Order: sequence, then C-alpha cells, then structure tokens
Amino acid sequence: MKKLVNDPRNVVREMLEGLVALNPGLALLEAEDVVVRAGLPAPADRPVAVISGGGAGHEPAHAGYVGTGMLAGAVAGDVFTSPSVDAVLAGIRAAAGPRGALLVVKNYTGDRLNFGLAAALATAEGLPTKVVVVADDAALRDTVDPERRRGIAGTVLVHKVAGAAAEAGGDLDTVLAEAEAAAAAVVSMGVALGACTVPAAGTPGFTLGESEMELGLGIHGEQGVRRAPIEPADAIVATILDTLVMDAGLAAGDQVALLVNGLGGTPPMELSIVARAALAGLAARGIAVPRGWAGNFMTALEMPGCSISLMRLDAGRLARLDAPALAPAWPGGGMLAPAARVAAPPEPEAAPATAPGPLAPELRRLALAVAAALEAEEASLTALDSHAGDGDLGLSMARGAAAIRALPEAAFATPATALTAMAQAVRRAIAGSSGPFYATALLAAARALPEAPDHADWARAFRDAVAAIGELGGARPGDRTMLDALHPAAEIFAASPGPLTEAWQAAVAAAADGVSATVTMRPRLGRAAYLGDRALGQPDAGASAVLVWMRAITAQVHTNGPSA
Repeated sequence: MKKLVNDPRNVVREMLEGLVALNPGLALLEAEDVVVRAGLPAPADRPVAVISGGGAGHEPAHAGYVGTGMLAGAVAGDVFTSPSVDAVLAGIRAAAGPRGALLVVKNYTGDRLNFGLAAALATAEGLPTKVVVVADDAALRDTVDPERRRGIAGTVLVHKVAGAAAEAGGDLDTVLAEAEAAAAAVVSMGVALGACTVPAAGTPGFTLGESEMELGLGIHGEQGVRRAPIEPADAIVATILDTLVMDAGLAAGDQVALLVNGLGGTPPMELSIVARAALAGLAARGIAVPRGWAGNFMTALEMPGCSISLMRLDAGRLARLDAPALAPAWPGGGMLAPAARVAAPPEPEAAPATAPGPLAPELRRLALAVAAALEAEEASLTALDSHAGDGDLGLSMARGAAAIRALPEAAFATPATALTAMAQAVRRAIAGSSGPFYATALLAAARALPEAPDHADWARAFRDAVAAIGELGGARPGDRTMLDALHPAAEIFAASPGPLTEAWQAAVAAAADGVSATVTMRPRLGRAAYLGDRALGQPDAGASAVLVWMRAITAQVHTNGPSA
C-alpha cells in the first residue's frame, strides 16, 4: 500500500516533529519520543501530571491530547508497539513534580508492563506515580474476563476527565479515583470494513471480502470478535448499541456522553451518519445524550470503520467533560440539544390549472419515454462520468427521471406547462450542474411555445434552450460539454424543412456526431477541464445523456407518428 512516509523506521519521530512544529503549546524531548506541554511551571508548582501513551498509529492519540486541561505528556512507541520503560520514565520526569503523575494506560500487556514498571521507578525517585487501566472494549464481554478487555477509544474520555480533575487542583489520589470511576463508566465497540497496513509490514493485516465486515475489533489492525455480512449503517449501529447498553447496564433515564470515533479511513460523512443513528437509537431507549462528538480520536492508521463509546454521566463527570481544555486534538464543546428543524419558505401559489390541450397525452408519453431511457442508461452514464468527472451523472439523470415520472397528468396540459413542470421537477431532484442546466433550458423553451406549436415554434424553443444553457454556464460548442450535442442538433432541426419527424431524426444524427466529436476534444470547462488530455478517449458524459433522451423521443415518434 502506498504511504506518504520516508523510512518506516523513522515514521514516529518524524510524525511527532511535525505535530510539535505545528503546535507551539507542545514540546518534544530530544532523546525520547515523548511530547510534553511547552512552558510547564517549575516542578514544585506543577499539578498532578496526567500522562498517557502507547504505540503510534492511533493519531491524533496520544500526543494530540497534550495540553492544558488534558494530558501533561504523551509517550509514543513504534507503530502498534508499547513504548519502552525508559521512554515512559523520561516522560514522567519531564512532566511531573512533587504532586506526582497518573498514567492512563490502555489494557494491553506491553503497555501495562512498561508503564507499570516506569511508575514504580518514578515513585522510587520521589515522583509518586499511579496507574489507571482502561478496559472499555465491550465486544469482549463474552470472550474474556472484564479485567482482560482491551482499552480502545473510550480512553480519550478518561483523558479528559482525569486531565480536568488535575487542572482543578486535585491531589494524586483524587485524580486517580476520578479516572478509575471514568474508566469503569465507559464502554466501547468497533466495526471495521477493511484492514490497515503497518508501514514496516507493507501489507494489510487481514483481508475482507466486499460484502464482509469485522465486528468487535481493537485498534491494532487485528481482526474482530466475529466476521459478518455488511449491513446498512443503521443496522450496524443498532448491533453495537445493543452490546454497549447491555454491558453497561444502561436504562431509560440514564445519561451518557457519546463518542463516535473514526478508525482512520472513514470520512466525516459516514461518521455523521453513524452519530445520527446512535443518537436516534439511544433516544428510542430513553437514554439522554447531553454531550456527543464524532471524528477521528483514536485511529488504527487508515483502517475504514469506526467505534462507538458511551460514558455514563453524573453531575461531576459532566462538569469534567465541560471543563476547558486546550489540546490540539480535543474539539471541545460537544453540547447537544434537540435537533433544530426550520420550515422551508413556502412555494409561490401555483397557477390555476390549464385545461388539457390536444397534445397532452402525447407530451406525457414522450416525457415518460425520456424518463425510462435515462433510467435504463444510469450505469453507462455513471461509467462515462467517472472517466473525467465525479461519477454522479447517472444517478442525477435517474433522479430527474423519477421526478418527471411523478408529475401529475395535469402538468402536461400544454407544451409550455409540461416543460415548466419538468423544469421545476428536475431543479428539485438533480443536484450539481445538470439540474440547473436542464431547468434553465426547459424554462427558456417553455417561454417560446404557444398552445399548438408548429415546426418553427419548436425550433425557436430548442434554440432558446441551448442558448440559455450556454449563457448560464459560459460554455460554447467545442468545449466538450452537453452543448456539443445540443447546439448542432438545434441548428439542424431549425434548418430542416420538415416534416417534423424527419427534422428530428436529422437533429438526433447531428447530436450523435457531436457526441462522437467530444472523444478527441480537450475539455475547457467543468471538472473534466482539470484532467486536460487525460479526459480524452471517451465521449463527454453530459453530451451522451443528451443523445439518450433525444433517441428516446425519436423511438416514440416512429412508433406513434408525428406530433405536429
């Protein structure tokens, strides 16, 4: 797998150097991979130092939580490897004073051993140090004893509670007690849609099929408790919540903080969908969520997936979560309120219904044929658009088709009302550029049409529609856009003497030639323009979509005869 690294042996140090360089509130020890707060007071004046750490690869954990109100220091080992005793001891010496240090340790053997021995050595040196172990992985509830569970993303909330307690001036025993209570109050569970790749290994830790997911995994690239068929996000979240709520003994009336954590390869869009489902699922159970966050808090390199953590709240723990903190990776806030919904402004009152004209049945038949053709070609249009665009054209055209199909029969009373109704429908249904272009074209054409148009009226409407698209988007023929199909078609249609069906066939042929010409055109507008010559070799997707609906009209005219 490709990675933006230099030497895999140096990734941790170089990562920490970059982090510290970007954050003036942090400092990096010269001889160890340890980050501490910059400008700490003299040892005698320091509060209890809350220190955490573990293997790298979990960024922004752990160094991202070093700052006022959270950690005093963080110790990093190699990727997914516990730091050494000496590194942890150096962190304690650099960050702690006579009030001592609390080490927040995730429940892995290497971390417990190295942090535990460092705590004993520091205490012997006169820096009293204690350890709190976080074992929040509820997915292991049926696999191991509670004290042997892994520590995962819920650890971040323990950092926040312990850091706030230390910042408030609590002594070591007080900070320890609050951290232990917070660790006992948090449960987490993860799901992965794929594996991650350790830089030194160069290959993924495991392989998942396209239709599989791993439930109940840790944060070190390992497999989960079980493999299952992938499900929609809401179903996955429901499964996780069932486990968390049961394991924590939560019931209606309880309050929790929610942490939706990305594992490194999951975009914010998907994390927000997960958060939405989690909030809805907790609300359905009568569990209040006064605080919640979603983002990357404790990752597993680039693993696609997420975890959900719930921390049971009381007044004291809520106050600790709300206390100010100035760590680079802590987002702050998190205060939730009932979802705000604002009513959309009302649409203008519809014009009085027009009595159906003689063309109404045929107009509707043609519109439905266009819709069917666009739906049938969704996949091919998506493939074409993916070559030089963002791949959404097929879906956009299918959405527009569905909107046209949903129009009532009354919308097709006259040519003008039909085109106006279709313009409003596609404007609402199609996002991106296609919706505005088609809506603008249809409205321009509608303005040019009387109730019983002849060939000249249709030709003028077609030309007006094409001109409106060019004016709106700034494109001209030769720019490799939909106009390369529309413009020659409109010109040929206007120049053909008739009859109407033959003129339309000539227009379709001109559009087809225009689409073929786009194969060798260098794009000048739209996303394809960013690709330059790399866009060559395939016809323009927007022009191809024009040909789809024009041919659909041709097929209907051939089957049922001319319309004017």
